[in-house]
Amino acid sequence: MSGSTDIQVHKSEKVWTLRASGDWSVKGIHQIDDKLRTIETSDFPALVIDTSDVSSFDTGGAWLIERLRESAAQSGRSFEHRDTNNKHTELAKVVQLNSGSTGRFEQETSQIRTNPLATLGMLVHSAGQDFVTGCFLIGSSLNGSKSRSRHGGMRRVTSLINQMDHMGLRAVPVIALMSFLIGAIIAQQGAYQLKFYGEELLTVYLVAILHFREIAVLLTAVMVAGRTGSAITAEIGTMKMREEIDALDVIGLNPVGVLIFPRLLALIIVLPILTLVSDIAGIAGAIFISNIYIDITPSQFLEALNLEVEISHLYVGLVKAPFMAVLIGLIATIEGLKVGGSAESLGQKTTSAVVKSIFAVILLDGLFAIFFSIIDV
Repeated sequence: MSGSTDIQVHKSEKVWTLRASGDWSVKGIHQIDDKLRTIETSDFPALVIDTSDVSSFDTGGAWLIERLRESAAQSGRSFEHRDTNNKHTELAKVVQLNSGSTGRFEQETSQIRTNPLATLGMLVHSAGQDFVTGCFLIGSSLNGSKSRSRHGGMRRVTSLINQMDHMGLRAVPVIALMSFLIGAIIAQQGAYQLKFYGEELLTVYLVAILHFREIAVLLTAVMVAGRTGSAITAEIGTMKMREEIDALDVIGLNPVGVLIFPRLLALIIVLPILTLVSDIAGIAGAIFISNIYIDITPSQFLEALNLEVEISHLYVGLVKAPFMAVLIGLIATIEGLKVGGSAESLGQKTTSAVVKSIFAVILLDGLFAIFFSIIDV
């Protein structure tokens, strides 16, 4: 049926029936937009719209119907769309499914806010999916590291060295500075408290054991999670947005082997090295402040360190580093692969990667502490 675009409103106490006619396509919907907005803001009991008489119907008309549906949902009223043409109803359903309906969103948000158990369930389910994905990435990384081409091995080595440079060598200054300051602060506070008991020399043991076992590896892992983990998420997320990962598949390369394996391996190598740098810098900070604050010379500090502090304390911290590296790399990669097609999604996943990595690192450190206490190390 042809004619100008229009909509007739038939009101009753229980329902308002809207009869559409004319051109309900992108070209014609501007003629009824104002009238529909007036209806949307009205105090209607319920809405039924019949588009059987429209002469042309496309996504423009379907979006108007969806807008009416959302308006009814926001006010808690019922809505129904009728049409004798199945193509029209199918198009309207497609638009509804892809619109992110406000009513549906508010309902889901309300359920999450009012049901902590549902929120917990969603978090556990998400963690389970991430665990499965992490296992897949580990297996694919090991398998994908095997190159099919003659020069593939050289490319892997080049990529590995490049990643070690970015993740390790360039992180040394900030790790060393932070560890030096932390070691100096622990030494100053320890000396200040122990001075009341005349046991300033115990500052050496306090700083060494605490820094070797916990502070160095934890501080290094947190810094790497914030610096390197966010970079990995941003890099992989950007590649996913630009469909570069799909392009690797198209040309016959394994994206996991090309992108993820070098980053994981580089993290596993450089994190223990950075932890050792942190150990040295932390002890240097403690020596510096002890010499100034409690008159313990560097030679006295090192002698006491060598005589009383076992080397096993150093090994305890270094053993944790590779496991933390794997956690940071996997979490950063998984969050990068979750990035959608918007810059907002990239920012959210990068933030999520850093927060999850730091939480996972601290949790793993606590589990290691319990384990080492059980085996008396």
